Amino acid sequence: MELRVLRYFIALAQAKTVSGAARALHLSQPTLSRQLTDLETEVGTPLFTRGARQITLTAQGRYLLSRATTIIALVDKTTQNLQTQQPILSGSLDIGAGESQGMARLMALIAGIQKDYPAVTVHLHSGDAPLVEDQLTNGRLDFGVIMGSRQLTNFHALKLPETNQWGVLLPKTAPLARQVSIAPTDLVGHPLLISEQAQTHHRFQDWWRNVATDLTINGTYNLLFNASLLVQNGSCYALGFDQLSDTSANSPLTFRPLTPPQVDPITIIWSRTQPLSPVAQLFLQRLQANLTTP
Repeated sequence: MELRVLRYFIALAQAKTVSGAARALHLSQPTLSRQLTDLETEVGTPLFTRGARQITLTAQGRYLLSRATTIIALVDKTTQNLQTQQPILSGSLDIGAGESQGMARLMALIAGIQKDYPAVTVHLHSGDAPLVEDQLTNGRLDFGVIMGSRQLTNFHALKLPETNQWGVLLPKTAPLARQVSIAPTDLVGHPLLISEQAQTHHRFQDWWRNVATDLTINGTYNLLFNASLLVQNGSCYALGFDQLSDTSANSPLTFRPLTPPQVDPITIIWSRTQPLSPVAQLFLQRLQANLTTP
């Protein structure tokens, strides 16, 4: 299976027509069709369903698209990093993380690297801990940032001094907004949204243990911004981290911390088996120096 043909396959999956993919690739339609037919023969299964107006992927085709996208991204990243020439540092840095104000330290370091080495590019990938760990294992990421406590025996780990404080995002007009903090009993009778990762790992089972059966969990979210739009409409409150949503004077929303306080650590992790690129090594060196500087 050639990389060139995988690129053709990805182009067709994106364009959904042979003519559109051929134009994007600067190939003739017969040439592209022949290459893709040969690919289907090689893998031994249909990859496309050819309709009157467009081509759609079969289940096997969707699987190959997922793997091909990962393969091509790794090849391109590896090629770029191998072309790094000193003293001019270039290459890309891929970091996966959930939403957190604690990322500010890392973004400042990246900004400093890009100022010193303008050829360096950065790719930020949003995702929860399981997705970040999977992409680190597959080599798609250089570093991951994990919110909360997890078993990280398969990775190098460095805990950041910043933490995330849990609280409730709610309308300023809500009665609970008059309180300084919110206890589990305060949430009884109010529909709640909770992060999918927190629900999966039973993050609050001890905190709300005495009223767990009385709470109404209306749904889950991956990105708090999207959840905040639902909160604005008055249909629910959202449990989330502080400083991620607009709670300024002009915002209809406010944030109240939980009591007893619920605080999660922030940990940056990287693979024990994948070697770091020169750009990734520089980032790690600067991070370690930053953390040891008073």
